[in-house]
Amino acid sequence: MPDNNMQEGYSGELARVCEDLQNEINKRKKAEEALLQQERFFSSVFSSIQDGISILDKEMNIVRVNPTMEKWYAHAMPLIGKKCYEAYHCRNSHCEVCPTIRSLKAGEVAYEIVPKTGPGGKITGWLDLYSFPMLDKDTGEIKGVIEYVRDITRRKKAEEEREKLNKELLQSNRKLKQLSLRDSHTGLYNHRYLQEVIEAEFQRARRYAHTLTVIMMDIDYFKSINDVYGHQFGDLVLKQFAKQLRKMLRRYDIIIRSGGEEFIVISPGTNRTQAVELAQRLLDALNISNFGDKEHSVKLKLSFAVASYPEDHAIKGADLINLADEILNKAKESGGNRVYSSMDIKKQKPAVAPKKETVDIHLLRVKIDKLTKRANQSLIEAIFAFAKTIELKDHYTGEHVEMTVKYAKGIARRLALSPLQVEQIGQAAMLHDLGKIGISENILLKKLKLTKKEFEEIKKHPQIGADIIRPVQFLHNLVPFIFYHHERWDGRGYPTGIRGEDIPVGARIIAIADVYQALTSDRPYRKAYSRKDAIKIIKDSSGTQFDPRIVDVFLRVLQEEK
Repeated sequence: MPDNNMQEGYSGELARVCEDLQNEINKRKKAEEALLQQERFFSSVFSSIQDGISILDKEMNIVRVNPTMEKWYAHAMPLIGKKCYEAYHCRNSHCEVCPTIRSLKAGEVAYEIVPKTGPGGKITGWLDLYSFPMLDKDTGEIKGVIEYVRDITRRKKAEEEREKLNKELLQSNRKLKQLSLRDSHTGLYNHRYLQEVIEAEFQRARRYAHTLTVIMMDIDYFKSINDVYGHQFGDLVLKQFAKQLRKMLRRYDIIIRSGGEEFIVISPGTNRTQAVELAQRLLDALNISNFGDKEHSVKLKLSFAVASYPEDHAIKGADLINLADEILNKAKESGGNRVYSSMDIKKQKPAVAPKKETVDIHLLRVKIDKLTKRANQSLIEAIFAFAKTIELKDHYTGEHVEMTVKYAKGIARRLALSPLQVEQIGQAAMLHDLGKIGISENILLKKLKLTKKEFEEIKKHPQIGADIIRPVQFLHNLVPFIFYHHERWDGRGYPTGIRGEDIPVGARIIAIADVYQALTSDRPYRKAYSRKDAIKIIKDSSGTQFDPRIVDVFLRVLQEEK
């Protein structure tokens, strides 16, 4: 039998083993409790995060998700065990842009904005996706990834909305800039754009040795249109004029309304000769065009100025504009309705420089002359505006006066009269019925034959017209043409009954042009005669009503029309 000492030794050893075992069990329990507590903590944190958390293994299988992910993808539950692209994107293969794949390959954090999808893979929003690699702490091997996902749908929409607003604002700014460079009425470029474009076009022409021309035009006596028909009608005419210009010019010619009734065409690649020809074609076409509405129709007279690089020496674009403006003034001072270039205004320089006193006097005279011409121009416009009011009273007069002017000037040129005389006869033809302003509309528009008393009233209009013009000093030469344009070659005319060569030649010319145009126009009391019948009447009246020599010239003018 074992002795007592041995038994005591076994008992003590067993007790120690039991104690050690109990301690080990206690430690393990504490460790398990700590792990459980840690798990509870992490689970609590995991569940409380409002953003999405998704843990994937290295095969991209979903191992664990938080409640947020389950809420977002309730239509794809259960998520655990599925591939991320199956559960989250309704795909059979991984996404083309996938930060998780990059993170698994490189072992680094990866980021991407990815679509948030609903049932059927329909995109319902956008997510910020951060992919963090999970590494074995001992081996460093990649075990999987933690995907941290934040819903940025609102932010994305706000950004898109802001981007949209920025684009709209940018477009609005562009439109505003375009509007600021456009004339709101005609749609043409305005004076502000002229300041921008002229220097750019000039520098381009100089750099590449190209030609560049500025054509400046001004509608003569436009004030009369506004005064007679009103500014609304004048605006309509300007709009129609701009439209006509667009049709007649090249696509790359730049058309600018520089102000009021003044327009500028910048024509790249056009030299002076070509530009003068173009301006003349424009003038001829615009002279015969009708502008206005159903109630009133007007024809326009225009002054054109041409300035070209390199023919006209200029060192900047503004020089061409200034030169064109100077040329335009000369064209208008010469009567308007013509095309001028620098060749028309060149003057010989004095051989000897004048003394300072002479220069001062000369400059003073030039200034006075300019002021006088400007005042005269305004007065002429006022008179022609006054004359235009006749059209409101006698529609026939308004329609036929333009052709009367054309025929009168044609006869004057055929008679080899001076340019000044031709212009004066044209102006007198324009104003020859000015005196009708003092005649009753009841008489002017009467459809029946005039009574003797009414005809006596009509016969007063040459005197009235002459009286209106007579106080205007620089129009004195027009008075005889207006006063005597109803006299006859045989002396049976009115208002004085003079005859033959005693009648001023201008009045004899206007008389034929006036009667022919009257015959070929509808009158209140009869229909228009045919051209053939009107010519026969003119021929039959040669030597009685009309100067035979002027009749022959007029018939040649008509022949040239065919």
